[in-house]
Amino acid sequence: MTIHWCGTGLSAIPGLRRLLEAGHDITVWNRTTDKARAAVGDLTDKIKAFDIDALGADLAKGDVVVSMLPGDWHVPLAELCIAKEANFVSSSYIAPEMKALDEKARAAGVACVNEVGLDPGIDHLMAHALIADYRASDAYDAGNTLSFISYCGGIPKIPNPFRYKFSWSPLGVLKALRSPSRSIRDFAPFDVARPWDAISSYEAPLPTPESFEVYPNRDSIPFMEDYKFDADWTVKEFVRGTLRLNGWTEAWDDVFKEIETLTGPEGDTRLKEMSDQFWDENAYDEGEPDRVVLCVGLTAEKDGQEVWHKTYVMDAWGDDRGTAMARLVSIPVSLAVEAVLNHEVPAGVSAAPSDPKLFTRWLEEIDTLAQHLEIVDHMA
Repeated sequence: MTIHWCGTGLSAIPGLRRLLEAGHDITVWNRTTDKARAAVGDLTDKIKAFDIDALGADLAKGDVVVSMLPGDWHVPLAELCIAKEANFVSSSYIAPEMKALDEKARAAGVACVNEVGLDPGIDHLMAHALIADYRASDAYDAGNTLSFISYCGGIPKIPNPFRYKFSWSPLGVLKALRSPSRSIRDFAPFDVARPWDAISSYEAPLPTPESFEVYPNRDSIPFMEDYKFDADWTVKEFVRGTLRLNGWTEAWDDVFKEIETLTGPEGDTRLKEMSDQFWDENAYDEGEPDRVVLCVGLTAEKDGQEVWHKTYVMDAWGDDRGTAMARLVSIPVSLAVEAVLNHEVPAGVSAAPSDPKLFTRWLEEIDTLAQHLEIVDHMA
C-alpha cells in the first residue's frame, strides 16, 4: 500500500519525513516539485507534480491519500479516495461537505480521517483522555455540573510589539477575525459576532503560571457530542478557543476597527493588502523560535464545590528539529496514517480518535514533541 502525501508546505514536513524514515512506500505530490525536493529529496526521489487526474491514475485500493493542501482540495480528494477504495487523511476541520461523505465512505470500506493536527487534533485527544479519566473516577456523578475549556495558540517565543508573528500568510488569521463564534457560558449558548467582543484572561497552569488573552473560536457546541458528553449532563461552560499573548488586544486594536468596516470585494482586496503588510513586518525570521501553548481542562462541581479538576497543559517551541507548529501539526497526521494502514480506524468520516488505545499511544508520542506536557490535578 502506498501513501500519497499531497503538499509539502512548512507545516507538513516533520510528519512526512517521519514516515519516509520509517520506510513506508510514499509518493510525494506537490505543485512545485523543486520545493518538495528541497524538503525531502534527501530521503526519496518519488516526487511528482500534483495533479488530481495523475494522482487518480496512480491510486490503488487500500492506499492512503494525505491532503496537506488548501482546504478546497480536501473534499475532491476524499471523493476520489472513495471511488478508488483508498483512504484519506487531513489535519483540517470536518466541513459539512466532508461529513456528507460518511455513508459513501462506510459503504466503500474507506476511512476518511480528519482533525488530526494540533488544533483540531491534539486538543481532541486530550479532551477524550480527560473525559475517560473523569468517568472512571470516584467523583463521577451524572448530576455534577461540568465546565470544559480548550485554548490553543501559536505565539512568538520572543514577544514582539505586535504580540504575534506569522509562520505563513496572515490572510487566514485575518479572515478568522471576521467569523462569529458560539460556546456555552453560564449554562447558556454564548454567541459572539467578532472575537474581540469576548476576550478574557486565562492563567495557564504551566510550571511558572502564565496569563494569556483567550477568546472563543468557531462553534464549540457540536464538540460536546464528539467528546461523548452525555445529553443529560449539566454544562456550565464549554469553550474551544484561541490563546494569545497578553497585550494582543491592545496591539491589534486598529486592526479590529478596520476589519469591522470591510465588506464586499473591496474589503477582500484590503484584507489581502493588510495580509501582505503583516507578512512583511511580522513574519518569523530565519531560525527564530515559535511557541505553541495548549491547555485543555475539565472541572466537575457538586453543590457548588469542585470535586474533580484536571488540565492538560502543553508548551512547545521551535528548536533544532524545526518549528513547534510544524511538529505538532504534521506528526499527528503521520500517526493517523499509520493507524489507517494498521486498520485501527473504522470506515467512514471521523476526527481524532476517541479509542483509549490510540489516544494514549498518540499522546505518549506527542510528549516527545513538546518541551513540557503534563496533566495538572488541581485537587491534589
